[in-house]
Amino acid sequence: MDDYAHLDRDEIGFAPVEYDQERLPLLTLGEAHTLLRVLRTVAAEGGPVAAGADGWSKEIAARIPSAD
Repeated sequence: MDDYAHLDRDEIGFAPVEYDQERLPLLTLGEAHTLLRVLRTVAAEGGPVAAGADGWSKEIAARIPSAD
């Protein structure tokens, strides 16, 4: 499995999901920047998914305006 096998899924505080609401087909700019930060953090930590996270972070960064 992956490096997260030690986590107990029952102990993780997942965000509640309301299934009767339609999700937006696109990310908001804030969501895109949050995702970009997460991907860059995963890439910097290394591990089996670091290369994929790095590639996706570059792809996302190329598609959204700068936060600055």
